[in-house]
Amino acid sequence: MSTADVQFETETERIEHWRYEALVRAGYEPTAARRLAARQDVDLHIAVGMLEKGCSEDLALAILL
Repeated sequence: MSTADVQFETETERIEHWRYEALVRAGYEPTAARRLAARQDVDLHIAVGMLEKGCSEDLALAILL
């Protein structure tokens, strides 16, 4: 389902969904991506970069959360 197919009530929901999609594309499992996307204190670029540089998802989550 694309962002265009989903109705959001708030700007925060739109941003969280965009972050979720970016994290899934980067390689995070959906549950982990949902947790990270909801946290405004987690930098999206750092989270994506960690996997790109070879960090395991488990280690990335331990560091970021």
